[in-house]
Amino acid sequence: MKREHIEPFFATLKAANPQPNTELEYTSVFELLAAVLLSAQATDVGVNKATRRLFPVANTPQKIIALGLQGLEAHLKTIGLYRSKARHLLQTCHILVAQHGGQVPRTRAALEALPGVGRKTANVVLNVAFGEPTMAVDTHIFRVGNRTGLAPGKDPYAVEMQLLQRVPPAYLVDAHHWLILLGRYVCQARKPRCWQCGVAAYCDFRPKTPAP
Repeated sequence: MKREHIEPFFATLKAANPQPNTELEYTSVFELLAAVLLSAQATDVGVNKATRRLFPVANTPQKIIALGLQGLEAHLKTIGLYRSKARHLLQTCHILVAQHGGQVPRTRAALEALPGVGRKTANVVLNVAFGEPTMAVDTHIFRVGNRTGLAPGKDPYAVEMQLLQRVPPAYLVDAHHWLILLGRYVCQARKPRCWQCGVAAYCDFRPKTPAP
């Protein structure tokens, strides 16, 4: 993607969705952390279905610990890899209570030290909860970055670094939401819906997919 196309690309996305946000449901920073931890290799819809059962019962580290592993697993059975995710979430809750006063830490290093929390999860929490201009590169952003030519890279970290360099500062805080939504609903993996794409004019993908 040509540099002069990047600003209108994001201006168009912003005009269509001025205040984008994650589709995960949460009401606190801890709920956000738990939901993102559970979302690995799972859809937001599936995670929301599980957390609608879990959070009314246990939505703090202390309450998750009180549930115990078996109790937590019972609330997460509809999510893929629920056993390992339940174990990681429980371990994370113990660390939050022991080392952080039951609060979610605000630094990347402390977040990435939590079981089940990698760079992508840390980036989501830093961005959504604390307003930091991070790029949580999931499969959608990786695809959009490469397909459009906005931020080509061989791995998620390379795409992340490219995005941080190329996205204009005014759009950085919200950029990863716009790109995720673009990839999820329009720039889809098997067949991009180019005929519905508001930013197709700025995209390097050729040939554009015609309407069915």
